[in-house]
Amino acid sequence: MSMPTGRSIELITELIAVDTTSRDSNLPLIELIEDQLTEHGIESVKIPSPDGLKANLLTTIPAVDGSRTGGIVLSGHTDVVPVDGQAWRSEPFAAQVRDGKLYGRGSCDMKGYLGVILAKLPELTAAELSEPIHLAFSYDEEIGCVGAVSLVERIVEQGLAPRGCFVGEPSSMRAIRGHKSMNVFKVSFAGVAAHSSLPSEGLNAISYALRFASFVEGVARELASTGPRDKSFIEPTTTMNVNRFDGGIAVNTIPSSCVVFFEYRSLAQVDREALTERFRVEAERLETEMVRRNPAASVSFEQQAGAPGLETAPGEDIVGLAAACGAIATDEKVTYGTEAGLFSSAGIPTVVCGPGDIAQAHAPDEFIELDQIAACERFIDQLMIQLSTS
Repeated sequence: MSMPTGRSIELITELIAVDTTSRDSNLPLIELIEDQLTEHGIESVKIPSPDGLKANLLTTIPAVDGSRTGGIVLSGHTDVVPVDGQAWRSEPFAAQVRDGKLYGRGSCDMKGYLGVILAKLPELTAAELSEPIHLAFSYDEEIGCVGAVSLVERIVEQGLAPRGCFVGEPSSMRAIRGHKSMNVFKVSFAGVAAHSSLPSEGLNAISYALRFASFVEGVARELASTGPRDKSFIEPTTTMNVNRFDGGIAVNTIPSSCVVFFEYRSLAQVDREALTERFRVEAERLETEMVRRNPAASVSFEQQAGAPGLETAPGEDIVGLAAACGAIATDEKVTYGTEAGLFSSAGIPTVVCGPGDIAQAHAPDEFIELDQIAACERFIDQLMIQLSTS
């Protein structure tokens, strides 16, 4: 087993100790990273969330000639998922090393990757780079790639024009070129309450919500049977699910409200806008029917989160660079979504490649193998060599 440096372990431990569960602020962690960058003479810029409680962080380590355009982005998110209701054998936010593994919330997803980058700052700033390396750290990836939208926009606005990006989600250091899109929706049905013995005086919101849920399942069956397929995925078709259904207050009351939450994950060949519009039109059709029965009724359709899929061609330079840096080549595509699609959609060819196994992400007793941390260190070392002027 390859062992990582003590500095990487130290910094990963520090990052894990800062609870950045998505429902809370990530600013303490951003300030910790800023301090590390400042210590190495690197200026950075915060890109705050609309409410100012969270922030992305963007910085550039320039080439030896001072150039700040072009180059490679190293991207990662700072937030983690909750530990609520999970049975941990150790404190989730106090990292422990046991049996060749480092345990702690975010160790795998994805503070292991961030810690390695911070540990390599002395080498990164001392390297005679022929092109810059940009560090892009986001907030609220775990609730729908929220922060990365403004982060990518800032990269484009500043004209940084990177020629490629590595998103360090846990891929066991495989170079992942593809994943599906992620799209999350909330559809709220407002009916009219009444005593259950007088149903004609009310309007049952659950009844209409059930019809919408049935419509979602029908589209899912259609796409599974006749939609496009990609055998590189475990699930080769576009998938969708109704994952939450909230309605009713009592068994003797006609429900006046019901909310349906559903999501879909589409292949690159699927037109996301057209698919989303199908659901919006169905919600509007049901609303028209409800209002015809009672003018007080309504339906609202809201997309809560969304991020495009990733489809990077095998011939892109970033794929070759990943291989040159030691990433494991694969044609496999992954089921989970990442921020990579946002970079790719902005014209920045992107590969997902980071330490750790996605199977450990979000789980109780989350861990990352120490040799995965060491492999990530070697990847960053090789990246510096590949981008070196010598």
